[in-house]
Amino acid sequence: MMEISLNMYHAVALGAVLFWIGGVITDKVSVLNRYCIPAPLVGGLLFSIINCILTVSGVASITFDGTLQAVFQNLFFTTVGFTVSIPALLRGGKSVVLVLILSIIMIPIQNALGGGIMLAFGQDPLIGIGIGSTALIGGPATAAAYGPELVKAGAPAGADVAALAAATFGLVSGSLMGGPVARSLIVKHNLHSTEGHVSDTGEVSGEDESFTSASPRFVKGFMLLLAALGIGAQISVWLTALTGLTFPSYIGAMLTAVVIRNVMIAVKVEYPDQEIDTMGTMFLSIFLALALSSLKLWELVDLALPMIICLLLQCVVMVIFSYFVVFNVMGRDYEAAVMSAGFIGFAMGATSNAMANMQVVTKKYGPAPVAYFAIPMVGSMFIDFFNAVLITFNINLFVDMFH
Repeated sequence: MMEISLNMYHAVALGAVLFWIGGVITDKVSVLNRYCIPAPLVGGLLFSIINCILTVSGVASITFDGTLQAVFQNLFFTTVGFTVSIPALLRGGKSVVLVLILSIIMIPIQNALGGGIMLAFGQDPLIGIGIGSTALIGGPATAAAYGPELVKAGAPAGADVAALAAATFGLVSGSLMGGPVARSLIVKHNLHSTEGHVSDTGEVSGEDESFTSASPRFVKGFMLLLAALGIGAQISVWLTALTGLTFPSYIGAMLTAVVIRNVMIAVKVEYPDQEIDTMGTMFLSIFLALALSSLKLWELVDLALPMIICLLLQCVVMVIFSYFVVFNVMGRDYEAAVMSAGFIGFAMGATSNAMANMQVVTKKYGPAPVAYFAIPMVGSMFIDFFNAVLITFNINLFVDMFH
């Protein structure tokens, strides 16, 4: 069998090409657009399927140097830390805090369910973390980042592949479940929007895809990222030594970014938020394309049945939690019903799925401004930070208990 080894420059070039290919495919295939499937996930998964066919058939095997993948991963998670604005959280008030608390509660539920199902099938429970909050609340980015960490902690080969496969499943299932749950709640309780009628276009304004900037702001943002990345790497080392838990290098970078962002707010220094957000999108795109393209899909054979059962149960638990807990805690009104749809979207997939779910509901039943504020605030700003910390804790806990 021919072996093809790509160095880090080849790999990152391939990642860029796969991102473009994925973009073309998602533009052409309506179902991918409907479920908000990211372009790098599509391109990377397509390549991994081709690589799997070549490997299984004995034709060729393609391997990668993952050096730059790790760099882009850490840079992306550093940008996540910069999104945590304490004043914004406080301004969000009760709804944001409650959604955040509910999301934090869901993290160990997903991990315990995943670990329990794997144990029941005689598999390593660490795999359950990969197909728990790592893949679902975390989404493809967190799955790609923590998959290798699970293997390092003692999970068998294929745990990283399972995590990314589960993340892809979560993106689709989260989009499928959100709307029906909200509709059921609205009809059952005869709920109505208190914000008037939907606009003539039926559209709700979202994030602007363009902004005005200048090169000094981009330079400032990039230098802040590099500073947080470097300082954070050492903080992760200190945290590991202090707690005895194993922390990925980007945990320290995320913490450092949180501190830098909020110190800048406190001393009223301009923060280049849109520039750092844009860089985060760039880093995430190339990181996901690289992570998905290096999947070894043939390692999933032994995990297929327990994975399917686990993911179906994750869906059942998510529907029950959203229908009975999220709806009741958030106030049992129309806003709470819309937030239930949004909660399913980001707790099973990504914030974009949450917004898509809520848009479908609000187009038919009317605006829900509180939901449109609280759900993306938690889904895109705060939950990734708490999820990363709790995943690390769960990994170390499972290692102590079962290894």
